[in-house]
Amino acid sequence: MITINRVDADFEREPLVRPFGFKGGYLTELWQSAALMESASGRHGIGLGTQSVLWSDARVFASHAESGGNALMYALTEYALQRANGMSFQTPIALQEALLDDVYAYGQKITGHSDLRKTFALNALVPVDNAAWVLYAAETGLRTFDAMIPAAYRPGLSHRHEQVVSVPTIAYTIPVEEMEALARQGYFFLKIKLGQPGTQAEMLAEDKKRLSAIHATLGPLETAHTAHGKLPYYFDANGRYETRETLLRLLDHADQIGALEQIAVLEEPFPENLHVDVSNLGVPVAADESAHTDEDVIQRIEMGYRVIALKAVAKTLSMTMKMAQAAHEHGAACLCADLTVNPILVDWNKNIAARLAPLPGLQAGLLETNGHQNYSNWDRMVRYHPKAGASWTQVYEGLFQLDPSFYTESGGVLLPSEHYERLFQR
Repeated sequence: MITINRVDADFEREPLVRPFGFKGGYLTELWQSAALMESASGRHGIGLGTQSVLWSDARVFASHAESGGNALMYALTEYALQRANGMSFQTPIALQEALLDDVYAYGQKITGHSDLRKTFALNALVPVDNAAWVLYAAETGLRTFDAMIPAAYRPGLSHRHEQVVSVPTIAYTIPVEEMEALARQGYFFLKIKLGQPGTQAEMLAEDKKRLSAIHATLGPLETAHTAHGKLPYYFDANGRYETRETLLRLLDHADQIGALEQIAVLEEPFPENLHVDVSNLGVPVAADESAHTDEDVIQRIEMGYRVIALKAVAKTLSMTMKMAQAAHEHGAACLCADLTVNPILVDWNKNIAARLAPLPGLQAGLLETNGHQNYSNWDRMVRYHPKAGASWTQVYEGLFQLDPSFYTESGGVLLPSEHYERLFQR
């Protein structure tokens, strides 16, 4: 058993290049939280998290100033650390199971939302969970990510891809010319935000207009990475479509302009409380925010969801291992979605993407990562990575190339970062 006898926390505010729009709102900055966890032996682990209040619970975001919502989530991280202090655990998964319900209840209390989305608590727990994994590796002598995966969850994380597709994110404000520039740089799998602000009628009109502009620009482009030779579209509505009929009108429009066959994934079209069978919509539908836990994964698969968007950087590595295994056992494909995270967290996510079975029609893992598009200080943040400059941190023609060193060094996530170590040298 590992006993925790000291904890600490800190955060840094990172501004974005421009407001990042989704879920009908806009972010202007993202808080990078850091948690320290030290054991009775004197070893310690530092875990990082990127807070996204808008993604995790848009109601909390809307009812507070942006910094106020972030302060609430950070308070939840601090609460979780203080609860963990003095506890003993055998695995980080067991520690998270001991903390989650209590942390969620505290989140309900401080936000005033009795129906707080569980992703708010999970997002707050990411740095705590990551610190536990780093400490666990140090205490047990496990040197690689593969060695850390408990036997029960290895079947769902059994691949070792040589390539992972890098998927940039196209927010509301990104012009189509910038999308075309990304495609010509080699990015061939684009995640495009739908569900624009306004009423349902206004949203649908704007989404149709946006889809037409995107397809007019990207539709003629070619790629060698798909069977039909065209760019696949990955649309994310972030739960903005309130009825099946409204969504069908969008899909009818996609069909009319010839874009339907290029829709490889349609993520989270409906609010999570709207239980709609999506098995016959004509496109693969993915669950993201609505799949908080492994139990949710199973429920969504039963509703016809064929893809699960995993987010180790938003729902914790511990929960993600459970979710990946549940999807594997029930025949759903998985990909890794981003939270506009920092460079070190990109590689936490990449460790999952590298081990997932590929989506049908692909021969590589799939990893959304958009921090390089959105952070004002991305180049500086890259330097905080303990393996900054490693070949597998670079994108070449839309792909991360994973040589054997990626696996032997676990993407650098178990190594200390001088920058984040200094946060706790006081």
